Amino acid sequence: MPASVTVNHCASCQDPLFISTKTPYPVNNIMDLGQGNTPVVKLKRIGLEFGLSDLWAKLEYLNPTGSFKDRGSATLISALHTMKINSLAEDSSGNAGASIAAYSAKAGINAHIFVPASAPSVKVLQIAFYNAEVHRIEGGREQAAISCYRFCTNHDIIYASHNLSPFFIEGTKQFAYELIQDMDPYPDHILFPTGNGSLLLGTWRGFSDMGLHCPKLYAVQSELCAPIVSQFSGKKWARHSPKTQTIAGGIAVENPPRLNQCIKAIKTTKGQAISVTENNISTMQSKLARLEGLLIEPTSAAALAGIPNLLDQGYINPSERILIPLTGSGFKDTLADNTG
Repeated sequence: MPASVTVNHCASCQDPLFISTKTPYPVNNIMDLGQGNTPVVKLKRIGLEFGLSDLWAKLEYLNPTGSFKDRGSATLISALHTMKINSLAEDSSGNAGASIAAYSAKAGINAHIFVPASAPSVKVLQIAFYNAEVHRIEGGREQAAISCYRFCTNHDIIYASHNLSPFFIEGTKQFAYELIQDMDPYPDHILFPTGNGSLLLGTWRGFSDMGLHCPKLYAVQSELCAPIVSQFSGKKWARHSPKTQTIAGGIAVENPPRLNQCIKAIKTTKGQAISVTENNISTMQSKLARLEGLLIEPTSAAALAGIPNLLDQGYINPSERILIPLTGSGFKDTLADNTG
């Protein structure tokens, strides 16, 4: 196997390794587009609908390319730039590809981005604007990953997978650091729309690095693509027909490579993994825009859609502090674009 596509795995759980350091690497991001320090706002009107008094959102879609992925990309591309890498390839449903493409442009690195043919057109156009070469692959998210891996193997190009790279996870730890600065007290519960789980894992490791008690972490998935929920529940996930795809494309990950690490993070913090319906996702996307003036992509809305389930099952007390990271912008992915 070429060194460009070699991935080191944990001997016990077989998931990709993390970096064993308590500070992000590199400490000072060389490739800085102004990522991070996103605002935290209270969701008063939706909170009232749910009977919640302390519901908040962190507006991660205000990162430079429109998603939280910029946190990880800044650290990953900085590391590759330090290593004098001049070409890379990455597979993505859209947001990570755009982010990697933007930071690669900043670093002068040639980027090949593999996306499913069904990826929202705005995201694909955004990737192309950063002068990356876009490879649209027929099939789902997993087929794009397979094609990218083969391309790297055949051309001896660095496989800069945001799903596998420990540098990417290092960058997402900043989310946890900011919560301590911005919220006093910090949240009791954090709900994540979860595909590969990079933001959930970065948050978990960030709190661990600070030596602080971590909030309860929740993975929310679409019922049409819920491998983490199934594993958490001790069940085998049965894949739906390829023609039945979730509108939450950012979490349509059938085989998350860090699945075992996600389960450990959820269980260690006494959180839960739950699935939500497509109808509830679209309803929450619309409701957040109408009641709070925030336009997010369906993927982000999945986390909000999980609140009623958690309340009904008694996992969340209505008086506790709850945070939702709004991970991606609705300007890049709307229901009309995904279902048209």
